[in-house]
Amino acid sequence: MRVAVIGLDCAAPELIFHKLKDYLPNLSMMTEAGISGKLRSCDPPITVPAWMVMSTGRSPGELGLYGFRSRVPNSYNDIKIPTSQDIKFDTVWDILGKRNKRSIIIAVPPSYPPKPVPGLLVTDFLTPDTNKEFTYPPGLKNDILRDFPDYKFDVKFRKPEKKQILDEIYRMTDTRFRMAEKMLKEKQWDFFFMVEIGIDRIHHSFWRYIDEESHLYENDPEMKEKFISYFKMVDSHIGKMLEQFDEDTVVLIVSDHGAKAMKGAFAFNQWLIKEGYLKLNGNIPKQGASLDELDIDWSHSKAWAWGGYYARVFLNIKGREPEGIIDVRDVKKELEILKEKIKSIKGPNGEEWKTRVFEPEEAYPVVNGDRSDLFVYLDDLSWRTAGTVGYDTDYLLENDTGPDDAVHDYDGIYIMYRKNKKIGKVIDSTIFRIAPTILEFYRVRKMYGMQGKPLEGFDYFE
Repeated sequence: MRVAVIGLDCAAPELIFHKLKDYLPNLSMMTEAGISGKLRSCDPPITVPAWMVMSTGRSPGELGLYGFRSRVPNSYNDIKIPTSQDIKFDTVWDILGKRNKRSIIIAVPPSYPPKPVPGLLVTDFLTPDTNKEFTYPPGLKNDILRDFPDYKFDVKFRKPEKKQILDEIYRMTDTRFRMAEKMLKEKQWDFFFMVEIGIDRIHHSFWRYIDEESHLYENDPEMKEKFISYFKMVDSHIGKMLEQFDEDTVVLIVSDHGAKAMKGAFAFNQWLIKEGYLKLNGNIPKQGASLDELDIDWSHSKAWAWGGYYARVFLNIKGREPEGIIDVRDVKKELEILKEKIKSIKGPNGEEWKTRVFEPEEAYPVVNGDRSDLFVYLDDLSWRTAGTVGYDTDYLLENDTGPDDAVHDYDGIYIMYRKNKKIGKVIDSTIFRIAPTILEFYRVRKMYGMQGKPLEGFDYFE
């Protein structure tokens, strides 16, 4: 028995199972024959940490990963980008390697810089460029660049040149799948796991062409067709992979989170300034100014925030921050007051928002790393958070860091399939059940502290 995991970053249930179903013959066949459903992501539903939650069965709190960037401890705005070195728990391929199973791991975040694995590894979208070491063993890099000289880890997608972005995403995805197909054919493997980031980039850049409910919707038949053609290409590559998998291979199609239309961006730090939490020395210098560009009076500031698909709010605490002013004994009281203020924020037309505000300790049994004091999902993630300031309104129609059509949603997808097995069940599940399911197929029943249990119905495929 072998398991092959094909990760489609940001693949959304509404698209894969419904809106694009007729354009995706291979994924639709797998859905109808196997077991499939929505896959509830972790909190927060972000690429980093979600793929590592899926790979280790651990929560973001245990992993100490809360997004694409982490705060340098005790600083106000110094950041570090998560790397493979931050992962302190065994992944499923580490565990399988201890049982002499060889793996092919491609672009599972965060995997840069490459660490030794029992098999082959190609690093993820956080890799700076191909001049860096990005494979294990190191010699694999030369083979990849010889066969795929235009190999890319990611593309810059927050820019106005739409057709150029689309072409770049298409080429990146096509190249990664062709490389994966070649490895599957030529290399020895017992476990396979790849992630394609292009679906996420397509959603963020081109959602306006597929979602008529979006306030950014554009009726552009050509761009809509290009959006659909990209998914048809992905489906075609999955079909080619299926041809290589025998009846003893269980295939898992998974996504780390979903997507939905972005209703706008809320200038959170600007709101904190108005509420008296963030104090400036002088006036705001310009529209779109970041925290780094502001002259902040930290000795009179209680809180600040990082923007993104959700807000990370930090308190300025004595003994923790360089100029902290909130006594440790008052932290809980200040958090409760701020929570209620945030929950009272309404939409631009006075409409009620379904905003979630919580402390990391309320979400995770264990909290590691330098986490924020509050997590904020504005209007149930429908509104992005803008960390910049200097606007005439707190409500922005566009993202403040470049064009972005979509936000993340809680539910990704999964499809569990094996040739000549006809199940046809729909069972919604959670991201925490993927790692235990993989191990169960290899008869590894020691769960290594993982939170979930195998997916319902996995035994149909044994």
